[in-house]
Amino acid sequence: MSKGPEPLRIAMLGTRGVPASYSGFETCVEEVGARLAARGHDVTVYCRVPHIDYPEPTYRDMRLVKLPTIRSKHLDTMVHTLLSSLHALGQRYDVALYFNVGNSPVAWLPRVRGQRVVLNVDGLDWKRKKWGRLARWYLRTCERWAARFPHRVVTDSRRVQQYYRERYGLASTYIAYGAEPQDVPPGPYLSRYGLEPRRYVLFVGRLVPENCAHHLVEAFQELSTDMRCVIVGDAPYSEKYIAELRGIADPRVVFTGYLFGDGYRELLANAYCFVETSEVGGTHPALLEAMAAGRCVVVNDTPENLETIGETGFHYGGAIGAADLKSVLERLLKDRVSVAAYGLRGRERVRRHYSWDGVTDAYEQLFRELTTDGR
Repeated sequence: MSKGPEPLRIAMLGTRGVPASYSGFETCVEEVGARLAARGHDVTVYCRVPHIDYPEPTYRDMRLVKLPTIRSKHLDTMVHTLLSSLHALGQRYDVALYFNVGNSPVAWLPRVRGQRVVLNVDGLDWKRKKWGRLARWYLRTCERWAARFPHRVVTDSRRVQQYYRERYGLASTYIAYGAEPQDVPPGPYLSRYGLEPRRYVLFVGRLVPENCAHHLVEAFQELSTDMRCVIVGDAPYSEKYIAELRGIADPRVVFTGYLFGDGYRELLANAYCFVETSEVGGTHPALLEAMAAGRCVVVNDTPENLETIGETGFHYGGAIGAADLKSVLERLLKDRVSVAAYGLRGRERVRRHYSWDGVTDAYEQLFRELTTDGR
């Protein structure tokens, strides 16, 4: 009887680590890493102290390597990824999977020891308003390095894939982000925030200017409704913007701060509809998760957002902002039948195109190709 392919030794670097409690990168690491481990692969996740305080040496069968960093807006990620890359040199990994284009300057290090390197670049990070001129220059430079240092670049959006092909002549590998359909009944978190099922509009994301939560807060001011508006999220280094949001919000708007795990899933599953206002980025995890939960979605009309929803949601003109979003919400708040129907369409789209099992299949196939191609 022939033996199957040997298990791979896989390192996952460049995020805060697991258990996931911050962004889509961490969720991707947890969901893909745990599935790869369940398939028999040896998976190591590099975790950033003090952001990750999970005390055990393993999580969901993934080995955790916990290393420090410098708590700084500009140095936090890069310092930890550099330390992780140096540590990886002493290991016998087959594949090093990095996340975040800003980590590309160190993505060559595992190659010194013959390890294959994959970099998930996400969206076009230099477009984010939180970055100053120098940081934007650095991130644009990182894109060029991303086209040179890894063996393969992964993009989770066809639009971002097209950008790298046209600008750098790079044939990246498209692997979608994932989500899993789920239903969560109303429970303690709705009670905590004084919410009723299907009686609130939901936003989830980091509260930074380029995510445009102000579009929703401003639009809600002009809506005549007794529904609530729930803003889930926070952000380090964005105190001024968050204060401005709270300053313009009326009493119907609820700010929960960061909310993960059971609380996040409960609020997501019981919303009337979900609004994705971000004007930058690739495939937004919270948007996919809202679709998976069967929620009708409304998105800022960026090419990446429109790619994600296909024909299963609604959009507004991001260049117009709150005024156009208000018009879309005004119609939807009066049309429960369409809201329910589009929610079901979105869930089916996730089943077909964005399952975590399918995402894991694609990463596993890519890793196999890289470790058997003889390069």
